[in-house]
Amino acid sequence: MAKRDYYEILGVHKGADDKELKSAYRKLAKQYHPDANPGDKTADHKFKEINEAYDVLKDPQKKAAYDRFGHAAFESGMGGRPGPGFGPEFTSSMSDIFEDLFGEFMGGGRGRSGRGGARGSGAARGSDLRYNMEISLTEAFSGKTAQIRVPTATQCEVCKGTGAKPGSSPKTCGTCGGAGAVRASQGFFTVERTCPTCHGSGQVISDPCGNCSGQGRITRERTLSVNIPAGVEDGTRIRLAGEGEAGLRGGSAGDLYIFLSVRPHEFFQRDGADLFCKVPVSMTTAALGGDIEVPTIDGKKARVSIPEGAQAGKQFRLKGKGMPILRSTQMGDMYIQVTVETPVNLSRRQRELLKEFDKEARNNSPESEGFFAKARAFWEGFGS
Repeated sequence: MAKRDYYEILGVHKGADDKELKSAYRKLAKQYHPDANPGDKTADHKFKEINEAYDVLKDPQKKAAYDRFGHAAFESGMGGRPGPGFGPEFTSSMSDIFEDLFGEFMGGGRGRSGRGGARGSGAARGSDLRYNMEISLTEAFSGKTAQIRVPTATQCEVCKGTGAKPGSSPKTCGTCGGAGAVRASQGFFTVERTCPTCHGSGQVISDPCGNCSGQGRITRERTLSVNIPAGVEDGTRIRLAGEGEAGLRGGSAGDLYIFLSVRPHEFFQRDGADLFCKVPVSMTTAALGGDIEVPTIDGKKARVSIPEGAQAGKQFRLKGKGMPILRSTQMGDMYIQVTVETPVNLSRRQRELLKEFDKEARNNSPESEGFFAKARAFWEGFGS
């Protein structure tokens, strides 16, 4: 039976580039994978066809030979089965294909360099650290430079992070040859496991450093300087690159993240760059009007003129008296909200004066009079 064209098997045109080939292969391999089609011999056959086609077309030399000679380029008297080029390296090639296909489901695949360090290098990136810092609203307004003490793993000064005793050095693992992993063939597949001897590092330390016990790092408390810019808000995160835990055996250090929380202020409530301040005024000041002095976030005073007849809840805007806007020269505003305080602890004379005022009051409280007039009409509607 004649073998199908490899491009036809993958459903791509002859001029398809590597990206198109890979995309087509991934889609078909997932569709016809034996795990997704248990007991389906047709799917199993197609799966093998797909892998055979992709293994040829993804290799520039094999692809060039196939484009010129077709299947004859790989026939060597074995009934059309793949010949040279599909020998001992075929299993390894298939392993690489499955790594590429399913690696995303296994934490990013094996043998790749990443934030944790490449397998077999012996080094591993240190962990990121979090530090919670509380600051006052005035510190958030002006900014500050703070000193913090952070207990963390730092590079061992004795072995310089190698983990080996001075005068010696880590050796390549004899079990995995420095790869950090060992492979075992199981039928059609090649299974890779972390090396049991070096635990994935690719190196073994026969004479460990006595100061760090072969880890290449020790735990100690460090003092760091943190610059907090003016205008930071509650929940702001500051990153100090390379100030996290030291990596294992010379690996790169992680980062330190400072999470800021801003304490509530006794006078001000914050909304973005704006500040709000509730100011109680006496009944006479609200009625007659007058000037009051209010505090500002920078520790100074601002004069606010209260007009005659000011009502509770009246707001006054002080432009540019709010919080600085982060990474800009602009400032928010400050809003003064008036609350009218009802007199308490009245003397006899004060009571008499208020009663006299109440008797002579006419149209002095339009909102109150208007509300109760509507209420009476509402009750009348119910026949009360």
